[in-house]
Amino acid sequence: MWPINNGKERIHQPNKSKMLSRQEIKAIESWISQMGPFQFYKTVIQNVSTARKTLKFKYKMVGHGFNRVVFDLNNGYILKIALSEVGLISTANEAYIYNNCNEEVKKYLCPVKEYGTGWIIMKKMDINMPRAIMEYPKLIKLELKFLKYGIIPIDLRLANVGFTENDEMVVIDYGLFTKDLNSPVLRWLV
Repeated sequence: MWPINNGKERIHQPNKSKMLSRQEIKAIESWISQMGPFQFYKTVIQNVSTARKTLKFKYKMVGHGFNRVVFDLNNGYILKIALSEVGLISTANEAYIYNNCNEEVKKYLCPVKEYGTGWIIMKKMDINMPRAIMEYPKLIKLELKFLKYGIIPIDLRLANVGFTENDEMVVIDYGLFTKDLNSPVLRWLV
């Protein structure tokens, strides 16, 4: 399930989608193959720009971080695509965590619809930073809940949460969470 096996070779996930066209999957595969093992010599802006030119998506880019770029699919879902090795790990990790966690914490994770090597489609959530700041005590309780169910919520912060239609706080970026002390996430961080 992890994109890296023992830190040396990539394990490929299926690249089939009901939401993305075959051409879009091919564009993602092309980008991932060009990405190379390390992108640290480039700035984030350079990586994002190169990814956009390679992908040539019709979708609006709605954000990016150091390791992934996010597109709005205009159907209630977003598409995250890796910009780096950490992005590859994060994408696979979100799919793994969502599909293998306890139902009690799953409701606090942004739902995963589909995923493949270097990409993941998730439900689009409302991101309201001023409101999130007011909900900071909920974030602390959420962290404790994840820990209780065996998930280490690395990088749980206000910028990584959104809200459901019912105003429930949901983690929208949990790519660095881990259920396993031997996970590639922890190997990459230490």
